[in-house]
Amino acid sequence: MSKVPINPDNVWTSPSLYSAAMKVGNMVFVCGQLARDKEGNVVGEGDLEKQAEKAFQNVKEVLEAAGAKLTDVVKLNCYLTRQGEGSKAQAARRRFFPDHVPAVTTVVVQGLARPEFLIEVEAVAVIEK
Repeated sequence: MSKVPINPDNVWTSPSLYSAAMKVGNMVFVCGQLARDKEGNVVGEGDLEKQAEKAFQNVKEVLEAAGAKLTDVVKLNCYLTRQGEGSKAQAARRRFFPDHVPAVTTVVVQGLARPEFLIEVEAVAVIEK
């Protein structure tokens, strides 16, 4: 089975270090998406809900580049740095998944790649044939 790296132009990635996603057969594994614009700048600094919105938007764009949709997502992992602000991440997630609820794990962590980041989102999708 072939493994295809996915690195869309409209989402910041570091191709020399990793791919935004790997497509393996009809599955897509999206690496942790942060609140970065395509140039790598932080979006919504200090605002968890705005950062969550951008992270989920990046997940959506990576999935689309792989030929998948948000409704193909079966699993989300969300990493938050602020205890007690999960409802803000949930509000953003509901805007992207209003009718389709994948399995979700949310974990509070001490920190992410840079201190400005408040959330990171990973996704696994199975493309329906």
